Amino acid sequence: MKKPSATQVATIAALRNVTPTVREITLRLSQPVVWQAGAHIQVQLRIQGGGIERHYSLIPCEQADCIRIAVKRAQPGRGGSQAMWRLVVGDSLAISAPINQFSLDLQAPAYLLIAGGIGITPLLSMAKALKARQAKVSMIFAASSAQEFAYRDVLQALLGDDVQWIEGAGLNAQAAIADLPQTAQVYVCGPSGLLAAVHQAWGAAGRSPSLLRFENFGAGSNQDAAFEVRLPRHDLRFAVQHSASLLDAIEQQGVQAMFGCRRGECGLCALSVLKLDGEIEHRDVFLSTHEKQSNTQICICVSRVRGSITLDSAFRADDFL
Repeated sequence: MKKPSATQVATIAALRNVTPTVREITLRLSQPVVWQAGAHIQVQLRIQGGGIERHYSLIPCEQADCIRIAVKRAQPGRGGSQAMWRLVVGDSLAISAPINQFSLDLQAPAYLLIAGGIGITPLLSMAKALKARQAKVSMIFAASSAQEFAYRDVLQALLGDDVQWIEGAGLNAQAAIADLPQTAQVYVCGPSGLLAAVHQAWGAAGRSPSLLRFENFGAGSNQDAAFEVRLPRHDLRFAVQHSASLLDAIEQQGVQAMFGCRRGECGLCALSVLKLDGEIEHRDVFLSTHEKQSNTQICICVSRVRGSITLDSAFRADDFL
């Protein structure tokens, strides 16, 4: 799947730190846009002479000619968040039109929103949309510390006692799910570990997969180690550095690869494993537990390897037609 190209240039209208590590950025638009809860934009950045794209969920903004995003500063990160934090009022950014791969279904009798850290951003707009419809909605917000509860004042005003605040790793997904009506919908956004825990608890409770919606943020780790990759079809051997994804590294070698969400959800980027010397860290939520245990496929947008791996890099051009 090809990346959407930028559709307009936006100007930085305002900056505000909502936590010590999360900065809110208000963008003034040259052309108005329409978007629904759960949507995001792609932002084009230039880092060390190269171009990259980053995805940021849209959060509510009262001004008709503006949109708003929030960016968590990653340390050391891959450079995108640092570039966004270096922006000043008046700078320009090339952005895409809003894209919604995490849309909100407004027909459920009850909703539970589960956020992990910066994963609060798409859920903030969902909470506002649901309250406007007087829907039954509650939220669980997990963060590393009390300082990292972004938009806490907004959420308390919006949801009151229907927000549960969890510091550290105290989320009990099974208990949260057990209290829900059978037809309730759950929307989850956060790091891969949070998604995996909720996904497992949801399946164990016998709930319908169609009622669980998720978006994956922060799949990587600042402690990621480099690993080696071989692509025999292209006669290539190269290292994937700690600061890059396997998908990024393959593209940097000039090899075409399929992808969709870049969050380990859609499975379009999965490649066949020909040989594994080490261990795969499966960070996606697409492959089943059995598929992960078999290590015959890897979702290259988020998953990593401890050791080295040999992959079948066949590019399925017919899928793009």
